[in-house]
Amino acid sequence: MNVPRLEDLKIRIFSDGADLDSIAAARQRGLVKGFTTNPTLMARAGVTHYLHFAREVLRIVPDLPVSFEVFSDEFDEMERQAHVLAALGPNVYVKIPITNTRREPSAPLIARLSRGRIPLNITAILTLQQVRDVAAALDPACPAFVSVFAGRIADSGRDPVPIMREALEILRPLPKAELLWASPREALNILQAEWIGCPIITVTPDLLARADNFGKDLDEFSLETVRMFHEDARKSGFCI
Repeated sequence: MNVPRLEDLKIRIFSDGADLDSIAAARQRGLVKGFTTNPTLMARAGVTHYLHFAREVLRIVPDLPVSFEVFSDEFDEMERQAHVLAALGPNVYVKIPITNTRREPSAPLIARLSRGRIPLNITAILTLQQVRDVAAALDPACPAFVSVFAGRIADSGRDPVPIMREALEILRPLPKAELLWASPREALNILQAEWIGCPIITVTPDLLARADNFGKDLDEFSLETVRMFHEDARKSGFCI
């Protein structure tokens, strides 16, 4: 099988994280075409001031899409936060969860923000009905990313590929609404997304590093693995 290099793929890779050094490194490499983050990643990275962090990201990335997420559970407050985030820069996409924690759908809010020409990233989608609801709410003239969490679908024991294919068809009448393959679990997911024609995938820095192995000779990969095990055992001082 002829495995393509990352540089030869058509799919746009977005880096998912909240570490400023990693964001700067990905930006400098030039392979990444956008960035996403969320409050969970920011908390893990030790971010303490949301807007300060967001402004720093936009200083590093002034010309590629960057997605920042609202964090209220109330739609009125989500809407206020969305306007604040959108005002940070023209390349900002505001992440809106598909529901709040009470299972109340965010479609009415999505419709208001989309009509107001705020670029959106609808997040935490796992079902085709949710994709249909988003498609019905979006203004066709406003850019949007529709983030379907294929990795979490796979975690449930379901094959995400047919679902992602169907999601592409649902969004086809909306040329400015792009399907985003979210929460990949392995480097192969990048190629799976490429093969079905998904336009965007989010990838964490560690997963992107593993994808540098695309096309690697498997005999050489095997030998590297044996050498790693041998060196780790030597350093441990184990005895049998």
